[in-house]
Amino acid sequence: MPKIVIENLFNRTINFTDTSRKVIELIHENNIDWMHACGKKGRCTSCKMIMVSGQENLSSPSDREIYFRKLKRLGPNERLSCQCSLLDGEICIRVADINKFPHLEYSE
Repeated sequence: MPKIVIENLFNRTINFTDTSRKVIELIHENNIDWMHACGKKGRCTSCKMIMVSGQENLSSPSDREIYFRKLKRLGPNERLSCQCSLLDGEICIRVADINKFPHLEYSE
């Protein structure tokens, strides 16, 4: 069963079966606040997730992710949660410091 673990949110875990969904949709459906300034359209990088492990389990980078990598707004270990799906297995991610909400408590 596919699984998302958010490391710096106290290893919050999301189990699911529908691999056609974007990562950000799964996060939001599990009542976890995750930043997204452009409405999940891939026009900004506010929903980026830092990949700790499992990047090989995600869908291929979208055109938008490639575009932001060329601009150096996404690093090699970062993906846009609004642009990728978890196809199988597990990913472990972190919320980027710049995208943390002040009303949430984060672990380190």
